[in-house]
Amino acid sequence: MKFRKFDLTVMVTCLALLGYLAWHGFYGPRSFAHRDALVVKVAELETELGVAASGRQQLDQRVKLMRPESLDPDMLEQLVRQDLNFLESNELLLIQK
Repeated sequence: MKFRKFDLTVMVTCLALLGYLAWHGFYGPRSFAHRDALVVKVAELETELGVAASGRQQLDQRVKLMRPESLDPDMLEQLVRQDLNFLESNELLLIQK
């Protein structure tokens, strides 16, 4: 079986291309190892997203309580006492250091 020079060139070029693609499949920026690292990163970010979403739900609930149509007097008093440090005239404030 005789190989012509052209056939040999095509075969070597195809093998080189196959080797190039295989190398990038194992070691390149879109390799299997890089994909596994991305899966771990996605899991971490989804956990962080869950924490942020629960925090947002808590803030949304507090904002809902402060809207004019559903203003809760106890919530308003608590916020005034905590954030603005207001007291009633008959109360005494003790600061501990």
